[in-house]
Amino acid sequence: MTRLKTIEWSDSKECVRLIDQTLLPEQIMYIYADTLDKMYHAIKILQVRGAPAIGIAAAYGLYLGVRDFSDDSDISTFLNHVDERAAYLAAARPTAVNLFWAINRMKKIARDNSGDAGNVGTLKKLLLDEANRILDEDRKMCRAIGEHGFELIKDKPCILTHCNAGGLAASEFGTALAPIYVGQEKGVNFKVFADETRPLLQGARITALELSEAGIPVTVICDNMSAAVMATGQVKACIVGADRIAANGDTANKIGTYGVALIAAAHNIPFYVAAPSSTFDLSIPDGTQIPIEERGREEIAFWGEKKTVPDKAMVFNPSFDVTPSKLITAIITEKGVIKPPYTENIKSILG
Repeated sequence: MTRLKTIEWSDSKECVRLIDQTLLPEQIMYIYADTLDKMYHAIKILQVRGAPAIGIAAAYGLYLGVRDFSDDSDISTFLNHVDERAAYLAAARPTAVNLFWAINRMKKIARDNSGDAGNVGTLKKLLLDEANRILDEDRKMCRAIGEHGFELIKDKPCILTHCNAGGLAASEFGTALAPIYVGQEKGVNFKVFADETRPLLQGARITALELSEAGIPVTVICDNMSAAVMATGQVKACIVGADRIAANGDTANKIGTYGVALIAAAHNIPFYVAAPSSTFDLSIPDGTQIPIEERGREEIAFWGEKKTVPDKAMVFNPSFDVTPSKLITAIITEKGVIKPPYTENIKSILG
């Protein structure tokens, strides 16, 4: 079994090594982000994508943004510098809450240790250590999600998923695909239907690539085929990832997820969301408060270099939609499986 490593710190190059996911599946190429601007660009244009991976990238990005600050500088000036770079990085993707979670965690490390650090050089080392810790925690978290999720799907041999929430959306196992990888290790042979996921085809380009590389049978279908496939009775469960989950369980994920949830409900198929606790935003009561990123016209109006939409026609291109919690059978986290009623149980399990 081969699992691609999405993101890792390179000590020898003193930078972050990323798989450029815009080139998949034609080419597996690594890029090296050694500045804040390069990391911002990588997040913005989806060279790195998926909520957990974005969080890891943001942590390293903030470190890259401050590492050249003089070790002998005034600490209060350095902290202002951290805040400025954090605000810049936060603008890269407005919906993925892991971006803000990681940035805030890095800022807290800098501020909490500013009194004892002695100098800016020590604070910078602490920031790099924290980014490495976030990466390591993500690996353990994905594994735990896989173990919890496997118990829900171990008797459901055929799974449908949307977009990509596998190892290429995180550090290794991923979230939605983690139970499938754990099952493979335990000798359970799953089959997967992967929605292509228009307009950027993350399911076709990325999910299908990583599953086939791992030796797991995967069939790509167009987004408008999921109802027909579920109607055949082959699909026994749906699993997706998440970019932000509100306090009541409403979940923002890649555009098209809401439709999959509606179709699954119509066919009495369980619909699971897999996400780390860092993806929950308990400051917002429900999904109506989740900001939805709108992306450029060109993603829909062109197929490669070929124009597919006339110039006078408008384009609506939200990157995410929100699935109401009433359509979600369970939310799988590293801390356990959360079932309805979500408002109470999210608080209970996540603390």
